[in-house]
Amino acid sequence: MADDEPAAKKDSFDSLTRAQLIALLRKQEHAKKLGLVWERDAIAHDKALNRSFASARLIPDQCERPAPWENLVIEGDNFDALRWLRMAYRGMVKCIYIDPPYNTGNKDWVYNDDYVDKTDRYRHSTWLEFLYQRLLIARDLMAEDGVMLISINDENRARLELMADEALPGMKVGSLVWRTRNGSNADQVAYLSPDHEHILVYSSSSFQFAGTEKSYKGYDNPDSDPRGDWQPVSMKLGFSYIDRPNLYYPIKDPETGIWYPCNPDEVWRYARSDRVRVGQRLQTQPIEDWIAQDRIRFPADQRVEQFTSESQLMAAIDSGDVPKSGRTPLLRRGLPDLEFWIGKKIGYGTPRRKLFRSELRRSTQPLSSWIAYTPDEQTEGSNRIHSGSAGAGSTVVKQLFGKKAFDHPKPLGLIRGVVQQAVQPGDLVLDFFAGSATTAQAVMELNAEDGGGRRFIMVSSTEATKDEPDKNLCRDVTAERIRRLNANEDKYADLSAGFAYLRMDTSDTLFIDDAITPAAAWNTLEAMHDLPLTEWADGEPHALHAAEHVTLALVDRVSDGFAADLAKARNTAPVFVYAFAPGQVERLGLPDVEIRNIRETLEKRFFQ
Repeated sequence: MADDEPAAKKDSFDSLTRAQLIALLRKQEHAKKLGLVWERDAIAHDKALNRSFASARLIPDQCERPAPWENLVIEGDNFDALRWLRMAYRGMVKCIYIDPPYNTGNKDWVYNDDYVDKTDRYRHSTWLEFLYQRLLIARDLMAEDGVMLISINDENRARLELMADEALPGMKVGSLVWRTRNGSNADQVAYLSPDHEHILVYSSSSFQFAGTEKSYKGYDNPDSDPRGDWQPVSMKLGFSYIDRPNLYYPIKDPETGIWYPCNPDEVWRYARSDRVRVGQRLQTQPIEDWIAQDRIRFPADQRVEQFTSESQLMAAIDSGDVPKSGRTPLLRRGLPDLEFWIGKKIGYGTPRRKLFRSELRRSTQPLSSWIAYTPDEQTEGSNRIHSGSAGAGSTVVKQLFGKKAFDHPKPLGLIRGVVQQAVQPGDLVLDFFAGSATTAQAVMELNAEDGGGRRFIMVSSTEATKDEPDKNLCRDVTAERIRRLNANEDKYADLSAGFAYLRMDTSDTLFIDDAITPAAAWNTLEAMHDLPLTEWADGEPHALHAAEHVTLALVDRVSDGFAADLAKARNTAPVFVYAFAPGQVERLGLPDVEIRNIRETLEKRFFQ
């Protein structure tokens, strides 16, 4: 073992038997594959999932606005918070956006003390493992049509993307690119200024961005077609006449008798009836039908030539005086059936299909992966998100707090843009590196704009250290930003978002009964049934929460009034009663009620 080997690695290998070392070597040999490999066995990766139980405790004096609370701010290690969220919100989150630490080696985040040191030879691996454990859990929170968006700089994009491919297999969509600043001439490697960062996009197969509103500037109705406005579109297909010989044919305008040659490098998109094989199924109607329906726009003002002999045609071909598509001649030596064109009226224009506005399948166009810089001119019909530079995020925070309360917040316009593209009204948004709560403000602004009722969950640690034991980023920045937005009615009159403030607790699995208090269980069960959170009243024997889709009850101890209270609260929706002693509830003989054991339910959801 080399002298410069980390002590933890020495100890981990020295403690292994010969058989264990052989098994480890065989495992490593079989684990080799194309892609990213990091030294998981050489670092102390987080085993907390198997040795502790995470619970969330409501902190009433830190909650914002009266209950019920649709939104959450969670204080604690995001690994613990994610484990609790998986138990409570599994499969419910439409959009996860995170801006994780960038593995720069700078001490700009609290986890550096335990995970990352600039001189650590395993620095990249510890960072990857740190995020890998969290992405594994986060993917279970995603809805069937959910998406995860991950910000990263250019330096670490490759590592993070390969790791995310492993943590989120088959979910990669692509990435968005945004401009962080307007160039710098100072001290750049190879005189290349790193002005851009990335947002990696991972989603389930049914997710789609909203897209951007289409511009109908090119649509009009010059021929008064009763089908409405239209624009001419190409009929070309990206195959040559050799690749698709059946789609290489001339087209005739039945009104003028003018013929149009096909581009030998980009054949027609539509088949000709006499070239369709028996039993062959077409994806669209043949060209004759398009023409008969007046769906083909033939050129009006164009050059028309007629070659009376083969020599005249060949002379035109050799001189390049034939119809062209760009610089590509549509007639040239070596093409089949050149004699067909002798004596024909040949049009030098190109037929195009009439695309009617009413035929468009969607009212939006796909979102561009390039995020435009806000100071740049915004063109009509642009299919991009627009964002300011990185400094724009700091400006917003400073305006709210009157000082620099957080380092390097993302621009509000950027987060608002991606959230607007990713979620619909009523959807749930999660940020488990919430920092200054830019994501929360983005959700609040979108709701103020359309009343959409989007919800957020912000997770942030205290970032307390030995030097700053009383520091609490979650309370004093994350939650405080939302409070200040709510309070500043002059500037943010339409913004309002109450939230439940939760603090994470962990306990050894041997003491799980102590962790599952009625208050902790109540909020978890409310979340599981997609209900806003309320406060458990200490000393009460039970609690009820009725909504249109469910009636929920938690029974700490059976009282004489429980059956009557339940009957009064319930409606036609399904009823779920959770109890520490379900047998006592069963003796009541409640009709049409599903009774569940609290500990068994929560343990199963937490550890599965």
